[in-house]
Amino acid sequence: MYSSQSLSSFFSFLLLLPLLANAHTCTEDFLAEVKRINITQNCNLKTLQAEFAWNFNNVSRQLEIAFGAKLDTETGWLAWGLNPQAPRMVGTRALIGIKHLNGSLEVNKYNITAITKLGCPLSPADNIGLDVRNFSFEYLVNIRYHMIRATLLLPKEYNSSSVNVVWQIGKAATDRVPFMHPRSLKNFDSAEIIDLVSHQVISYKAHPRRRLRMVHGILNIVGWGTLLPVGVIVARYFKEFPREWTRWYVFHVSCQITGYSLGTIGWGFGLWLGAQSKYYSFQIHRILGIFIFTFATIQMMALRLQPRGSDEYRVYWNMYHHFLGYSILTLISINIFEGIKILEPMPHHVWKWTYIGLLGALGSVVLLLEACTWFKFLREKYSKGDPSEGKPSTNNQNAGQLSGGQASGASATVHSRPDDT
Repeated sequence: MYSSQSLSSFFSFLLLLPLLANAHTCTEDFLAEVKRINITQNCNLKTLQAEFAWNFNNVSRQLEIAFGAKLDTETGWLAWGLNPQAPRMVGTRALIGIKHLNGSLEVNKYNITAITKLGCPLSPADNIGLDVRNFSFEYLVNIRYHMIRATLLLPKEYNSSSVNVVWQIGKAATDRVPFMHPRSLKNFDSAEIIDLVSHQVISYKAHPRRRLRMVHGILNIVGWGTLLPVGVIVARYFKEFPREWTRWYVFHVSCQITGYSLGTIGWGFGLWLGAQSKYYSFQIHRILGIFIFTFATIQMMALRLQPRGSDEYRVYWNMYHHFLGYSILTLISINIFEGIKILEPMPHHVWKWTYIGLLGALGSVVLLLEACTWFKFLREKYSKGDPSEGKPSTNNQNAGQLSGGQASGASATVHSRPDDT
């Protein structure tokens, strides 16, 4: 009972982790730069490591902005804009600064339309529905930032207490045409709702999808990516070789059921998030997730539907069950990496290297137990004076267990019942 309570507390802590980060203050280096030009209000935007500062006069409706981020590629572009309709790309009135291969910088105004989303070239526009003055694009050498600066007169159609701010970073451009930005989640999520008067970023509370994505990832890594492999390890190595453990089956089934349940909940969150994402989708991640859930469900049905140990077809069922189970584990690892690549919640690939470390730990345990298994098997075989050259003794039940490289009845999702072995 205490172990179940500990697991519950651990999972609850993991689910609360995404709620702990809510910092919006810009970095000290960027703050020093905007204070130098007398811009006082600021927020650290949550994607693309971009930073935004502004001054707003609610009487004259004059908005002075400074938007900065790093452009690490030889060519690239930086975009900032306002959308009078919603916090999304289509409909945005954008100010874009372009960095050319020769190091020169250029600025232009653009209207982002639906055809832009389809991949049509984006051309400058003289009229974007905003009165833009003092428009510039510069490179801040001391902090290695490129920064867009401008002064805008905000039209009446823009609610100053709920302004849809959109930003973007691209890696390539030719002449005055910026190329499509990377199609990652952080690029699609580059929008906020900001109250220019009270200086509040209000979209963080209004859109829980970002936190649910974190929950989705944690549940799938813990359920599909950790508990299912642990259950397989227990079934393969603790039935008889290298160590016999009478309660291996109970622990194995508990891991598989718990892992399947957590993974299914995470998969359900993923379906909901996909349905809520009207402007983008990640088909590979979605399809792999559906395959994993479907075949894992089939594997779990073996708890009740597997043939008895005395059934003549049991050996063929074992072959199918093992192959499908290990294939599922492979798909799980691939899809977790695919999800991490999409999510990228933090710089320096923290989630990626954490999961690589987890796989490394599981792999090390498997290698150690496999070596111990063969060492014990060979020692017992030769201690009985078996004259055969590397062939298992017909009287040795353990040899039959290892001749096929599998523990008898072991699978990647469930294991045969003790009375069937």
